[in-house]
Amino acid sequence: MISILIAGAIAMFVSLAGTRFLISYFQRLGKGQPILGAEDHGPVHQMGKQGTPTMGGIAILVSGLIGWTVAHVRDGLPFSDQAAIIWLAVFVLGFIGFLDDFLKVRRQHNRGIFWKKKGWITFGITIGLTFILASSTGVVETISFTRAVSPGWDITGPLFVIWTALMVWSTTNAVNVTDGLDGLAAGSALFGFLAFTVVAYWAFRNPRIYDVVNPLDLAVLSSALAGACAGFLWWNAAPARIFMGDVGALGIGAALGMLAVTTNTHLMLPIICGINVIEAGSVAIQMGVFKASGRKKRLFKMSPIHHHFELSGWPETTVIIRFWIISGICVATAVALFIADFTQQVRIR
Repeated sequence: MISILIAGAIAMFVSLAGTRFLISYFQRLGKGQPILGAEDHGPVHQMGKQGTPTMGGIAILVSGLIGWTVAHVRDGLPFSDQAAIIWLAVFVLGFIGFLDDFLKVRRQHNRGIFWKKKGWITFGITIGLTFILASSTGVVETISFTRAVSPGWDITGPLFVIWTALMVWSTTNAVNVTDGLDGLAAGSALFGFLAFTVVAYWAFRNPRIYDVVNPLDLAVLSSALAGACAGFLWWNAAPARIFMGDVGALGIGAALGMLAVTTNTHLMLPIICGINVIEAGSVAIQMGVFKASGRKKRLFKMSPIHHHFELSGWPETTVIIRFWIISGICVATAVALFIADFTQQVRIR
């Protein structure tokens, strides 16, 4: 438990200082986040934020890694291959996001060179990462909710790799879509990482019930990323002084998806990331209605849905706080279901 607290605290303080450094550094460079204009059907009401420093996700990812590493100074906490592969996924996908952010800033247009191909590129990379996880670790190859045997549908080999790749890839995209208002993505991710910290630590304390490999290290990793998000949120809260960018969104999404795979909570992931599901779902629905109507009608005033509420007259801070509340409810529901299943298993045993 002490290692978990150390990881979170160190990551938070490093993120606080690191994000502040990035703000100063990017301000000196004189270029920041471009915003899509009316010609691209973008959020014109957000144009006042154009030029705000971006790529703050670098501080989140690096701070999380530092917090996780420092926590291993204590005896009894070995480095695990599962956690190492998660960090590999975080930084590989984060690097793709960094390239896209860099090109957006350099070209001063909110579409990087990868904007049409990025989905395919990231999905291909994710397949490779989940293959490494499945082939080199003892991760259980079943579809699971709260435990490996619940419901425990076996999907070994290529099917497991594709299934988990879809999980991780979908989560990265959902977090990326959510990152449209100050602090929204970072705050909801903070809730998600806290949930996985509880899940992994609970698995560590009850190994007879949960077939999770190296759960304590996973709890430390999740705590470190929660702390890093908290430190970043200090500067990213409205009015944001820096945005996380795709580097942060893709890295955070990769971590959340991979944690669900390694803790055997595949089907609980959509509940933990409920607000991200709502945001991504609103985009899918908007596109579906638009195409079905012959490109004439839209269900929402703008998607993702947080822009719909802004255009409906809600102040940005109201949208953010209410969405945080929804995220907190989703996470609390997921943890409650997890604990309820644990209680049931204890009674049976």
